[in-house]
Amino acid sequence: MTTELTAQVCVVGGGPAGLTLAVELAKRSVSVVVLEQSGHFDRSFRGESVSPDSVWLLDRLGVLGRLDGAYQQMHRMEIVDSGSAVLRADFTRFPYPHPYPVEMPQPALLSALAGLGEEYADDFTLLRKATAVGLVREGQGPVTGVRARTPEGEVTVHAALTVAADGRFSKVREMSGLPYTRMPLERDVVWLKLPFPKEWDDRTYRIRIEGDQHGLFIPTHPDSVRVGFNIPKGGLKELRAKGLPALYERLDRLAPELSGTVRSEIRSWSDTSMLDIFTTLVPRWSCPGLVLTGDAAHTLTPILGQGVNHAIIDAVTLAPLVQRAFAAGGSVAELGRAGEEFQRARETSVSKSRGLQLRQERLFALHGAGGTLRRTLYRAVDRSQRLKQRVLAGAYFQLQQQGPHEVPTHQPASRV
Repeated sequence: MTTELTAQVCVVGGGPAGLTLAVELAKRSVSVVVLEQSGHFDRSFRGESVSPDSVWLLDRLGVLGRLDGAYQQMHRMEIVDSGSAVLRADFTRFPYPHPYPVEMPQPALLSALAGLGEEYADDFTLLRKATAVGLVREGQGPVTGVRARTPEGEVTVHAALTVAADGRFSKVREMSGLPYTRMPLERDVVWLKLPFPKEWDDRTYRIRIEGDQHGLFIPTHPDSVRVGFNIPKGGLKELRAKGLPALYERLDRLAPELSGTVRSEIRSWSDTSMLDIFTTLVPRWSCPGLVLTGDAAHTLTPILGQGVNHAIIDAVTLAPLVQRAFAAGGSVAELGRAGEEFQRARETSVSKSRGLQLRQERLFALHGAGGTLRRTLYRAVDRSQRLKQRVLAGAYFQLQQQGPHEVPTHQPASRV
């Protein structure tokens, strides 16, 4: 038996992109159904770094206040290369309303977004354990909804617009036939989590580099540190074949302060996870009846926490465009123009962040004479606060440099 639902918009994926978009649509009285394949929001090692621009947006959207302090501001960033500090950034010196990146457990963020959506219950529906299995369309005609599998049976959501917010391995993107190119980078990242060392300041991002090896050390609310270190692309099998001592030795080089802790806490490979690092280029983010957003439209790398940042900015950009398209009649053509305008509005910013990330990836990979060049570049940036702000503004402060413009603010739903 198939359950039939109807909404103006069906969003596939209940992550930061999908839930932020759904809340912003429901707030505008656009009815939306969100299909989320998981039964919970417990997503380890998933998008916990939130950039200052997104913190600013979450505050304006009424989400930050719902988190009840379940996040941690980061005040500094430090890069140590071959044992010497080569670049330090103090975010207190950045002249923006929200100068600090934050570390925010994704379950807390998603729960806050879902709770905000419930204020608009007439127009907001979240279906958990719902896995998209097909698009509703006649031949080569426009997409008119989604078929999903749930524990209770199949659900068909009929919608004038379907939004793919289902991440870097987007199934909806595949089903749509929209072309894309996946660009593997030269590394993957092994992630693990450890108790936070007492001797470290828990408001500082740490990047440690030794030759062509590097590690990210990210304080994680409330009392842990997330550790990510690079391995060659596809190199996990080789690393695991060497046993856990190879992992321990890698961290001994990068962060000897953690040598004892990693040996006591990481007792099997199941205590780690691996992130396949790639970026995805999608020439067209939409087709009739369908729009891609977040990682489905533009997969980025973990550097500087840009995935969640662009997901949230995508959502607040797309929502008013969709609202205006429905106000103009909600035809396939009107919604198609909204999708095209959305891509035009966001492409430059995404490309800018991707370029910054790829430059950093190349710098991290240098060693030998290249490592000397890298240290020289970092030290040059470190000597100039103006240059430091210029470099980091491209990743962290694109929106706050521009001002509020049409960025929405939260208005509680009077009908709830």
